[in-house]
Amino acid sequence: MRRVNLAFIASATILAATPALAQAPLVEKNVSMALSMAVMQAALDQCTKDGYKVSVVIVDKGGNVAASVRGDGTGPHTMEFARMKAYTARTRSQTSLATMKQMEDPANAFIRQIPNVVGVGGGVPIKAGNEVIGGVGVSGAPGGEKDEVCANAGLARPHPIDASPVSTLTAWQSISLRFDIICASPDRLTLPGTQVQH
Repeated sequence: MRRVNLAFIASATILAATPALAQAPLVEKNVSMALSMAVMQAALDQCTKDGYKVSVVIVDKGGNVAASVRGDGTGPHTMEFARMKAYTARTRSQTSLATMKQMEDPANAFIRQIPNVVGVGGGVPIKAGNEVIGGVGVSGAPGGEKDEVCANAGLARPHPIDASPVSTLTAWQSISLRFDIICASPDRLTLPGTQVQH
């Protein structure tokens, strides 16, 4: 009898939440314009200090270009190359230099088949806590390792991203949490208008 009632309560919880699921907007973290501009400027400053002319591209959580700047005197390829580095960092959730090292292993040959992913240094993921919300790519320095130094410098300065991210539960997570509580602690469960029988 207890199992039947638990199943009924769980089903009722999910059904009650269905309208909210259909209406509630998805809340997620992403790069902002202010953050993009700050990261690009810091990366440019570092490369200028090191004597390199570079272009910098920021992609957002969806891998789309959020902001870009072509440095004075840079080659025409640097904008697209910087974008691909940033995209690689975002979609692989690691630096493009780390992706390059993975590609050296024949077992990871499949990585080369991922569109827009490149195996060269200069792309670094942008994170809010442990969550990857974008990527920064730098191109133009004589070597990917030098590009990556500038990309890391862009993220090293204090930015709005340094603030602790706010944790939010999606509607599905809420349902799962409530279901777990029902299954784990039926003796202590009290829901308005319901009663668990033993």
